[in-house]
Formats: sequence, structure tokens, C-alpha cells
Amino acid sequence: MTVHEARIGRYYEDFVIGDVYRHPFGRTISEADNTWFTLLTMNTNQNHFNAHYAARAPAGKVIVNSGLTVAIVLGMSVIDISQNAELNLGWDEIRLTHPVFAGDTLYAESKVLEKRESRSRPYAGIVTCRTRGLNQDGDEVLSWRRSVLVYKKDSAQDRDHFPEARTGPL
Repeated sequence: MTVHEARIGRYYEDFVIGDVYRHPFGRTISEADNTWFTLLTMNTNQNHFNAHYAARAPAGKVIVNSGLTVAIVLGMSVIDISQNAELNLGWDEIRLTHPVFAGDTLYAESKVLEKRESRSRPYAGIVTCRTRGLNQDGDEVLSWRRSVLVYKKDSAQDRDHFPEARTGPL
């Protein structure tokens, strides 16, 4: 197993089964993050925005919306796993294993479990990873399996997308 330093994007050929990617950025969740996400997604469970109500629940305080936790950990993994992807194909085995609270800092890492060439898209392959999110104390807060259709190095689909300036070169 190799543990990789961060870099922006990998192609299908770069992935090796068993390798681990420690995604480079941590993210501290604020109360505002949680409130905005909860309102944006129309989540009406008061455990996510009502401190008085949440104080009576077993956690004793407002819990970060699990959809936000999933979205942040997913975003953290993009730089290493799906920066050069065409599509997410699916998430399986999503587990929420530890509550997240405002003020917690999340980190993420992914391990390559499987890879195979696409039968219908010769310019890409399918990579399956297990991703987990950790809090600042090292507690695993969530995990899942995700399959992604990733471009190969010689694919033309992710090239030449930057527009030419109408005013000419710099």
C-alpha cells in the first residue's frame, strides 16, 4: 500500500488497488454552515437548528446535518479521486458512525478497492473507493463506497476546455 501526497487530479491509470489518499484539506464546520445547509435543503428536524430542542435529545446539543457532513467529505475527496471523472456512478454502504457538531474539523481519506476498464466508454475506467471522514480527534464520523467513471490519460474529453479570450492573448 502506498500513501499519496496531495496533487490535483488523477487519471484511471494512476489508481492502484490498495493505495490510500489522505485528502489535503481539513474543514471546520461552523454553526452558520449547518444552519444555511439545513435551511437550503428544507430539513425540518429541529435537532439541526434549535438549541433548546436539541438540548433535550441524547446528544444534548445541535447536531450538524448529516447531508452537510456527506457533502463536505465528498468535496474533500474530489481533488484525489474524481477531479478527472466524467460521472459518479454510485454510493453504497453509507454509514454515519459518530455525530458531528459545530466547531468540529473534518478530514477525509480514501482507499482504492477496485478498478476496471469501462466496457461502454473506452476512454475511461471505473474506480471504486472506500472513503471515510474523521473529526479532529480521529473519530470516524462517516464512510461509504463510491464508484466513479474516471477518464484515461489519453482521453480527449477533459482537454481544451479553457476558452480563448476574445481580446487575444495576455
